[in-house]
Amino acid sequence: MKLTLNVQPDEASFDQVAASRLYDQIAANPRSVIGLSTGRTTGNMHRILARMLADHPLDLRGITFFGQDEITGVPKEYSGACYTMLKTQLIDAIDIDDSQFLMLSTCPDDYPQAAAAFTAELEARGGIDLLLLGLGENGHLGFNQPGTPFGSTARVAEVLPELDARVRRELGLGLTDPIGGATLGLQDVMHARRLILAAKGTHKAAIVKQMLCGPVTEAVPASMLQLHPACEFLLDAEAASLL
Repeated sequence: MKLTLNVQPDEASFDQVAASRLYDQIAANPRSVIGLSTGRTTGNMHRILARMLADHPLDLRGITFFGQDEITGVPKEYSGACYTMLKTQLIDAIDIDDSQFLMLSTCPDDYPQAAAAFTAELEARGGIDLLLLGLGENGHLGFNQPGTPFGSTARVAEVLPELDARVRRELGLGLTDPIGGATLGLQDVMHARRLILAAKGTHKAAIVKQMLCGPVTEAVPASMLQLHPACEFLLDAEAASLL
């Protein structure tokens, strides 16, 4: 399958193109279901999208935004929670109803039930039209770490030790307090009609090469995107430097 590769010369161009992809999706389908990711790669593109919508308003009454993952066992108001990051970067800056922003819960009573209800609600709204993905340095997507089965669905997974330690330190949690990562599964990701994999920086160059040029393997979850019929790999020049 031929891959759709888009390499931008610098970070500013990368962020602008990513925000434009989201804006154009809304313009093309005002009832779109759009998935967002958090992290260093995506924060500025969310802020740019908010400015674009302020300068050139679109009808947002039918739009649904959602986050593809969330830290569990923390207050949703915690600055490191995906809910708070997306609210701060985008949602609070645009005029949409609370019902148009869906997130996996940080502290549900029943984690499996909450994950199933989340994906059922996305399906009830028509399924995922566009999902923007970040790329982990080990090839993870969301909290789907290396070794995650390609057939996995939404669930709570373990988080990397460094994230676990940082969250406990920032919130003053003890070692017995459970922390996890609620996430769409890899099967859920592949069911999205359209994907954008966004990666920037030299620290992503090695895994970008492995993702695009290596075999499709559960050892590199992002490698499965080679098989998606409508995935755009959006990179800056640094991330693409080893291709």
